Amino acid sequence: MQIRLLGPIQLIEENVPVVLPGEKLRTIMAALALTPRTPVPAVDLLDELWGDKLPKTAGNSLQSHIARLRRILAQQTGKPSARGLIRTSHSGYLLDVDPADVDALWFTRAVDTAGRHMGVDHALAIKLLTDAFAVWRGPALLDAGDGLICRIAYARLEETRLIGRELFIEAHLQLGRHQQVIPELEQLLTQHPLRERFCEQLMTALYRSGRQADAISAYRRVQHNLSTELGIDPGPGTQRKFREVLQQAENLLRGPSGDAPTGLTTAAAHTATGLNGFGHPQNVPHSAQTC
Repeated sequence: MQIRLLGPIQLIEENVPVVLPGEKLRTIMAALALTPRTPVPAVDLLDELWGDKLPKTAGNSLQSHIARLRRILAQQTGKPSARGLIRTSHSGYLLDVDPADVDALWFTRAVDTAGRHMGVDHALAIKLLTDAFAVWRGPALLDAGDGLICRIAYARLEETRLIGRELFIEAHLQLGRHQQVIPELEQLLTQHPLRERFCEQLMTALYRSGRQADAISAYRRVQHNLSTELGIDPGPGTQRKFREVLQQAENLLRGPSGDAPTGLTTAAAHTATGLNGFGHPQNVPHSAQTC
């Protein structure tokens, strides 16, 4: 059975959708699916369903919801054995499905795998991340309630998604696709105005495209946002990138290995170092796909 949590909750059994009526059933399924084959204590499920408004009959109600969930799985899949997907443990309940069949867990592993390929095979990292972003259908756990388990999982998945975008952009930069990623970086930095890594990447992409002034402007914008919202200055990494742009540092044209990124032509390098002025790039290809 496939469990889809990256958007509205979906259950698919051999191309047959299983509809879970009611938020509490979706909440239970989501909480169990986030740690498949690992028991979730009943006390945690009670807290997830009712929080601090726990009714006196909460224990019996949870058992009733579990029984109903098992019945729905068996009826809608046409397989009586589907009841056994939700098992009772000594302390609570567990969902007996392969973690690879839960899209949220598959996505997290895909981002980790892509990260391990960075510096080794950037094209493969881009392919892995493109496939990973494609499984998202909306905000994670969209209709799973607002209990602590789901809130924490939502925050973790959204952070992993942003880390994936950073890796995706970095891989493109390493392949010399600096002009391609500028529109996406502008959008990401607008959506996440305090995320300094996007600012650093945007400064790099703009500088390599011969747009030193725009790179400086991107830094000033993030500096203002951090000061206004949090009362802090940009971190050391962002400040270092800013100084490199000001000084037209040669290493801005090079990746972590010290080699110039693949695809960074001599003409582009000359423009980025100021030899051809600070004009805009002649042609800006369409941006990389955003999720």
